[in-house]
Amino acid sequence: METKNIGLRGIEVADTKISNIDGEKGKLIYRGYDILDLTKNSTFEETAYLLLYDKLPTKQQLDEFNSKLVEARYIPKQMQKNMGNWRKDADPMDMLQAFVSALAGYYDEEFANKEASYDKAINLIAKVPTIIASWQRIRNGLEIVDPNSSLNHAANFLYMMSGEKPDPEVERIFDVCLILHADHTFNASTFTARQVASTRAHMYSASSAAIGALSGELHGGANTEVMKMLLEIGDLDKVEPWIKEKMNQGERIMGMGHAVYKTYDPRAQVLKELSRKLAEKTKEPWFDMTEKVEMTTISEMKSQKGRDIYPNVDLYSASIYYMLKIPVDLNTPIFAISRVAGWAAHIIEEKFAEAAPKPALYRPKAVYVGKYCGPQGCEYKTLDLREN
Repeated sequence: METKNIGLRGIEVADTKISNIDGEKGKLIYRGYDILDLTKNSTFEETAYLLLYDKLPTKQQLDEFNSKLVEARYIPKQMQKNMGNWRKDADPMDMLQAFVSALAGYYDEEFANKEASYDKAINLIAKVPTIIASWQRIRNGLEIVDPNSSLNHAANFLYMMSGEKPDPEVERIFDVCLILHADHTFNASTFTARQVASTRAHMYSASSAAIGALSGELHGGANTEVMKMLLEIGDLDKVEPWIKEKMNQGERIMGMGHAVYKTYDPRAQVLKELSRKLAEKTKEPWFDMTEKVEMTTISEMKSQKGRDIYPNVDLYSASIYYMLKIPVDLNTPIFAISRVAGWAAHIIEEKFAEAAPKPALYRPKAVYVGKYCGPQGCEYKTLDLREN
């Protein structure tokens, strides 16, 4: 019997307390808190604490958490030296996956201790930005910029990239971007992290696997494809004919549509306004072009197929990062800077569930649709007896 490959859509594989999506209403919840409330009131550090510990921190708890993050920002100098041996045109996601995995060679691995897992989570959240910023400097032949303990998580990354402290408005815009990307239930990379964690592999291995899943253009790589699209179009007046031509050819418009949301992605709502604000500040055309892409795609989808389509998180994040002077090929690694907080929370939940049933090794069933040569299977013939 043949089955359809539906990518596990609609299949419930585990319980989680971390986040929830209401695709019909366009809602995203972190630990019971609406993402729209968090982007208005919270910070990435506070949101990361919430995801890990299932509660908003007190001032003392947040101060201690921030101190641990700041202390853990540095990466081994030997690791940075090893980065220098890589091809300068290597894919940044390949670099990130390799060096996150390599962290296990520098730090103790946790297996059964939940408290140690929180320490590893903090270590990962703190070090991923430093790995990415170090690579950006190294591949461009620039001196590495060490972390600045006076800056928050978002501002420190931008500082390590450029060597200049961002202004408060830019800092806040990037901070909100990190909040929005921090978790999204069982997306491809998070499911990968949980699957690897279910084998009792350590956090660095599970996170490295998640980075591999994130690298694909249908997942984290989508915002890179959005920016490539905008650069290819090049001008506001060319957006409409370009979109119409692509859709007439049956091609997909990156940044539009979502596997879960049946209405406007709430993250896209926030990012759209952030992109608008940055465009007003920089006087660049990317917001207007992106909005035209959105409007034209919606109109064409309605006229061609009679159905609605809405932007997803990638559509407006692409222009934001571009206006922040972040190289296009770092869009997906930046996604990881944020999502590593969610991955870590899911890995801990997967390995240390407190309620029955305990997590089990993930082992889905496949439907075999290959050939059968008879009840005993195919007859093996030696090489000299085989025919073309």
